[in-house]
Amino acid sequence: MKMYISSNRIMLAGRALEIRHMLKKYSQSYTTVAEWIQAMQAE
Repeated sequence: MKMYISSNRIMLAGRALEIRHMLKKYSQSYTTVAEWIQAMQAE
């Protein structure tokens, strides 16, 4: 599973099950993708 982060998007590459699991995990922490991107850039 790979995650590519740019200034305006997040790209996930991997098997479908891995991507679904990652999306469920992050949906518990962030309500929008924009919040997720801002948090990832702050790290």
